Amino acid sequence: MDFVSIRIITGDVARLVAFYERATAVAAVWANGEFAELRTSGATLAISGTRTVPLFAPGSARPADNRSVIIEFRVDDVDRVYANLTGSGTGPEADVAIDFVNEPTTMPWGNRSLLFRDPDGNLVNFFTPVTADTPVTPVIPFTPITAATAVTSR
Repeated sequence: MDFVSIRIITGDVARLVAFYERATAVAAVWANGEFAELRTSGATLAISGTRTVPLFAPGSARPADNRSVIIEFRVDDVDRVYANLTGSGTGPEADVAIDFVNEPTTMPWGNRSLLFRDPDGNLVNFFTPVTADTPVTPVIPFTPITAATAVTSR
């Protein structure tokens, strides 16, 4: 089995595709006015309109109704991307209106992360793995899960 994509259902496909094209600097491939994909080497972000939902099952998905999934993109330099997204940079993602959840923060598990919401309210994480020469400063106490400390729900 291969994980290939995640699909966002939206009430405005063109608006959401334009947002992700600007934020990621990846051009969308459009199948039609109700469906587009942003393809990366690791996975695809599919964006489709509400008219596609009944093809799966009527009422099975609602636009702008997600509060449990984080869409993650690995980037080369999260601080540079943040500068571009806030308008102080010069990259292709400059001047994108963003609802930031936090500024770049080094997480205890070793990623430098930037969290923001897309126009539909979906949580997006741009992250860069921390290198060996960058110290990890936990913002919360963190204890790695081991076989001895893991709790299962079985």
